[in-house]
Amino acid sequence: MPPAIQVTGLAKSYFRDGHEIPVLHNINLNVQQGDFLALMGPSGSGKSTLLNLIAGIDRPTRGEIVVEGAEIGRMSESQLARWRADNVGFIFQFYNLIPVLTAFDNVALPLLLTKLNKAERRKHVETALGIVGLADRMKHYPKQLSGGQEQRVAIARAIVSDPKILVADEPTGDLDRNSAAEILTIIKRLNSEFGKTVIMVTHDPHAAEAAQSVMHLDKGDLIGAAA
Repeated sequence: MPPAIQVTGLAKSYFRDGHEIPVLHNINLNVQQGDFLALMGPSGSGKSTLLNLIAGIDRPTRGEIVVEGAEIGRMSESQLARWRADNVGFIFQFYNLIPVLTAFDNVALPLLLTKLNKAERRKHVETALGIVGLADRMKHYPKQLSGGQEQRVAIARAIVSDPKILVADEPTGDLDRNSAAEILTIIKRLNSEFGKTVIMVTHDPHAAEAAQSVMHLDKGDLIGAAA
C-alpha cells in the first residue's frame, strides 16, 4: 500500500521586501496509512508551515506533496479547496468556533457545501458529537462550554465529513493537563479505532507520547525520529 502522505524534496520560502526567507529545506517524509506522527521542534522551526503544506493550506516553493494519491501542489485553488473538504480535518490550538452558533451548528458547518440532505447532515453531526462525548451538549453555545469541551466540538467538526487525514496544530496548547489528556485520548481513538492518519504539531513532550512516532524539525530541516 502506498504511503498516505509522500513528501519529496520539499522547500518553502517566503519573500519579503525582495529578500527570500527560507523556512523549509529539502524535506523528505513518508507517512503510512493509519500512522500517528508528532512533529516537534522549537518555535520558528517550520512545524506549522510543513503541516499547512501537507494539508493544502499553503503551496510549496519546490518539491512534491502527494496525499492519498493526489499531487496537491499542482492543483488549482478550486480543486484544492474541494480536495481539502473531502480529505482533511483540521484541529487547531484555538477552537475557531462561531460564538452565535450552537455546538450542533458549529459541527454542521462543513456539511453545508455537500450534497447531503438535512436528515443526513443531522446524522453525521450527532455521530461526530457522540464520538467526542458531547451528545448531551449539542444545543449549548461555546460560552457555555469549558475549553476542553470547545476543543472537542472543534474535533467533531473536523471529523464530521469523515476525512482520511487529521492535521492538528498544538491541539492541547491552550488546555489544562486534564483537558489535554482527554483531547489526546480522543485523537488516539480516532487513529486506532477509526483509522485516521494523524499529523500533530506539538511542543509538549507529554502530547508527543500519544503518537506512534516523533520527528523533529530544526531550522527548517527534518532531523528524524526522537530517541
